Amino acid sequence: MASGADAGQLIGVVTLLGAAVVAVPLFKRLGLGSVLGYLAAGLAIGPYGLGLVTDTETILNVAQLGVVMFLFIIGLGMKPSHLWGLRRQIFGLGSMQAVLCATLLTGVGIALGFPWRMAFVSGAGFVLTSTAIVMQTLAERGDILAPRGQRIVSILLFEDMLIVPLLAVVAFLAPAEAAPAAASPLWQRIGLGLLSLGALVAAGLWLLNPLFRVLAKARAREVMTAAALLVVLGAALLMELGGLSMAMGAFVAGVLLSESSFRHQLEADVEPFRGLLLGLFFLGVGMALDLDVVTLDWRLIGLGVIMLMLAKALCVYFAARLAGGSRAEAIDRATLMVQGGEFAFVLFAEALRLKVITPEVNADMSAIIVLSMALTPLVGAVHKRYARARAGAEAATPDGVETPQDLRGKVLIIGFGRVGQIASQGPLAQGAELSIIDNDPDVIRNAARYGFKVYFGDGARADVLRSAGARHARVILVCVDDPVAATRIVENARRECLQTRLVVRAFDREHALELVRLDADDVVRETFEAALLMGRQAVLALGATDQEADDLIGEVRNRDAERFALETAGGTFAGRALVLGNIERIDPPRHDRKPDMPRPPTDHAA
Repeated sequence: MASGADAGQLIGVVTLLGAAVVAVPLFKRLGLGSVLGYLAAGLAIGPYGLGLVTDTETILNVAQLGVVMFLFIIGLGMKPSHLWGLRRQIFGLGSMQAVLCATLLTGVGIALGFPWRMAFVSGAGFVLTSTAIVMQTLAERGDILAPRGQRIVSILLFEDMLIVPLLAVVAFLAPAEAAPAAASPLWQRIGLGLLSLGALVAAGLWLLNPLFRVLAKARAREVMTAAALLVVLGAALLMELGGLSMAMGAFVAGVLLSESSFRHQLEADVEPFRGLLLGLFFLGVGMALDLDVVTLDWRLIGLGVIMLMLAKALCVYFAARLAGGSRAEAIDRATLMVQGGEFAFVLFAEALRLKVITPEVNADMSAIIVLSMALTPLVGAVHKRYARARAGAEAATPDGVETPQDLRGKVLIIGFGRVGQIASQGPLAQGAELSIIDNDPDVIRNAARYGFKVYFGDGARADVLRSAGARHARVILVCVDDPVAATRIVENARRECLQTRLVVRAFDREHALELVRLDADDVVRETFEAALLMGRQAVLALGATDQEADDLIGEVRNRDAERFALETAGGTFAGRALVLGNIERIDPPRHDRKPDMPRPPTDHAA
């Protein structure tokens, strides 16, 4: 029987989930976004609302992992070469915006009556944008991979790195009586941070891929999920021990695994935890808003929120314009990055410990940060509603987002055994861009020797299909040799990718009928063509000419197609799919190929 304490914890969990389930759909229906729904729900059930949940600090500490996992998933989508290409945006655009914001926000702090040291710490805390809010908004808009989204991500990465030098500046500003409480020397902290980063890079380069290969061979799905969480949390812990940001550690781990064959499976395993914990983070932020402090210092806090948000919006706008951004992009970035961030709480806590700021300033600034987070979705909603329409081309197709014409060459192949390797040659000869997933580590390793990039993953899972970009593919070739798995893939792919053409390998006639009823576009029976070719050779051996053999085999093919059509028409199916094989003649197989086309592994060729 559960104890009272256990029941109380369960009540808290149920309360958190219930508040999110009620508030988030309501706020999204009102056009205010999920973030504001989480914040409002947290405020309502927190210690300063109805008091249903009181352990805010523990919830925030756990929920920080949502931000960590979000950065890991972002890192998985950024190859090192791509990240290197963003270096000017990270250090150039990021540093310009940070310097402009720190200067103006410090001036705002002085205007509010703070001494210059407190004004600098308060302004510097507001410089650090909320990674969680911005990334969640970008994800909902689908802008993370667009050029404008990549510029925002670059700035966020620089701000995450900025927390280390800012903590060092706070230690330098500490009064003499706080010196004994200061941390280790700056050079030692920098060295420890570099050592942690080096250890993480080394592990990513030489340890993680062999580890996932061993686990994949074990075919224990829950162990792969545990390993994915171990990588994310282990990288975060290593960076935390080195004095760096946990989110930065997870991002670096993601970048190191971005070219791994296991990338899609890792993303699919981590994604559910990321979404749940990130929502919990926003709930915790809402619960952290101390209404007593707001009521006591409402004039200062209200004025501070308005002045700091306006000042930061102006800085972000001018930084974007100075970097060559359009007016529309600058306004969009200013409304998105107008708030303070979660790392400000870390900075304020350290400044309070070293007596750079007072407890009253810490409480006021924390309330200002939380209120700015809560107001950001409202600012975004107002901007979205009243901003002028962008130019036609920009409105129709956001920069960096591929149009259907751009996607015409993308082919996703699921299963890269004997059939998949041969089926890939046609699209390769046409110059198509291939994405390949398979759940056999040996196939992945063999294919790599011939220049193919194959990702590990279970293609029958809808989340793996999404991670592999199935929605953006023009064609999906389902080449797996498991009829049950092929059926599940078709079910999920048809539900996820309405406009994508599905070409599926069928085990036999009954399986082909089932796939047709599931709305597969093209169904190929794996033994049918080979059997017809054998029959043709037998007819030739009996003395028939090539034309006579082709006519006979064509008649067999037509009769089979007619019977298949009658069987499909016998049910409720209206007849959408083409069952390959209903062709008048069979041409002999071609053995010529382009010289630069990768040859499939000979030990798997059929």
